[in-house]
Formats: sequence, C-alpha cells, structure tokens
Amino acid sequence: MDILIAMLYVVLAPLLGGLLAGVDRRITARMQGRVGPPILQPFYDVVKLFCKENLLVRRSQTVYIGFFLAFMVFTGAIFFAGEDLLLVIFSMTLASTFFVLAGYKGSSPYSAIGAERELLQIMAYEPMVLFYVIGIYMASRTFYVEQIATTAHPMLILSLPGVFLGFLYVLTIKLRKSPFDLSTSHHGHQEVVKGITTEFTGPALGLIEITHWYENVLLLGLIALFFAPNLWLGALVSLLAYFLEIFIDNACARARWQMTVFSSWVVAAVLGFGNILAIMLFG
Repeated sequence: MDILIAMLYVVLAPLLGGLLAGVDRRITARMQGRVGPPILQPFYDVVKLFCKENLLVRRSQTVYIGFFLAFMVFTGAIFFAGEDLLLVIFSMTLASTFFVLAGYKGSSPYSAIGAERELLQIMAYEPMVLFYVIGIYMASRTFYVEQIATTAHPMLILSLPGVFLGFLYVLTIKLRKSPFDLSTSHHGHQEVVKGITTEFTGPALGLIEITHWYENVLLLGLIALFFAPNLWLGALVSLLAYFLEIFIDNACARARWQMTVFSSWVVAAVLGFGNILAIMLFG
C-alpha cells in the first residue's frame, strides 16, 4: 500500500503541480487586470522547453539538475508513503543543495548571485522547518508520517498553532513568492534576469519546472499533516494556504535579503520555539 501511494505521487504530483501553477497564473493575471493564459499553459511551456536544444555552459549542470529532480521525487515519495519525517526534511534540503550547485556551475555573475540568494533562502527557512519537525514529534510522539496521519489523536494544529503560522510564513520562501523570492521568481513581473536559472534553457529548464511542481505538492502535504488524522480538512486548508500565497505574491514587492533572513528567524524564534517551549512547560 505504501509503495502504491509513493507511485501515485510520482505519477500524479507533476499533474497536480502543473495545474496549480496554471491556476496561479490565471489568478495573478486577473488580479492585475489581465485575462491570463489557459490553465494548462504550464504544461504547454514545459513541452515546448523539451523541444528546444539543451544549451548549457557545462554538462555537469544537467547532472546536478537530475539529482535535484531525483531527490525531490524521492522526498515526496517517502513522505506520502508514510516514512520518517526527519528523512523527508533532510532529503528535501539535499535536493535544494543540488539546485544551488547547478546555479554555481553556470559561470555567470547573475547565476552565481542567484545561487547565493538561494543559499540565503535556505538559511532563512531551515530553522522554522526544523521546529516544524520537532513540534510534530512532540505533539504525536513519532517521526513516522503514517503513524501521525492514521493514529487517533486530537488534530496537531490544536497544540501547534505557532508552528503552523511560522511554517506558513516560510512557505512564502519555499514557494518562491514575493516578498521573499530572492533567487528567482515564477512570474515575469519580478524578473529582468532570471536569477539562479539564468544559464538554463530547453530540457534542463523544463526539468527545473517539473521539480518545482513536485516540491509544491510536497509542501502542501506538509501543511495537511497539521490536521491529521482529518486529512481531508488538511487538504482543503493546504489549498487555501496556496491561494493566500498567491495573494501575498501579488500584493508585495520583493524584500531585501536582510529582511528575509531576519524576519524568518524572528518568526521561527517567537512562533516556532515559543510553541515548542509552551508544550514543554504546559504539556
């Protein structure tokens, strides 16, 4: 059963992620007074990218992007198969590291700056992600996603409201939305030079886009876990959170990296660590 769920994630996650990207574009366009592209436009774009020539500065860039995709698929598969949450978080971070290495390999100042900003983003959101794992464990007494999702207990959101709000805050960074889309953005309204993906084109850029679709579905799953064992409610809240991020993206301008890191650490300390400390003191 666990293997079946993992296989379903591998097959269906890019479809769901692409549809979410299409809805994102359409809502963004309507908020800006435009009609917007078709919902399926992200799929058309990726197909077009795979039809182009793969022009790269170094061949090793393709290798790093391949590892980026492979580890992100692996991360989502083990999460939805109900495995260790710690392994999920470590694997997701490793996938992001390969993305940074691919950016550095581009030998372009724009790509290098984008890679450095990607590292800043990782440094900004990782403390809150760690508090997420710690809080989930303290509330459920297990790291295994399957046990968290199926064991009868009060919803985790009831004991982890601070961790939930803190995770929503850094979710803006993970989804590459304004004001915290430092390294690159999925929307053209923020970009003149495309940050960490500047030196990628054709199939390599298509693989990056597909990997982000996998990652977005995984992030929605991490939000849904707060509402275990009522996962249908969790799925609904995850979608509402995604639409909230779209609104924030269109309502805010890009922030400086200093604000991104400082504000994320403050939120992690106050909401994340504060919530965990409250559990330790008051049960």
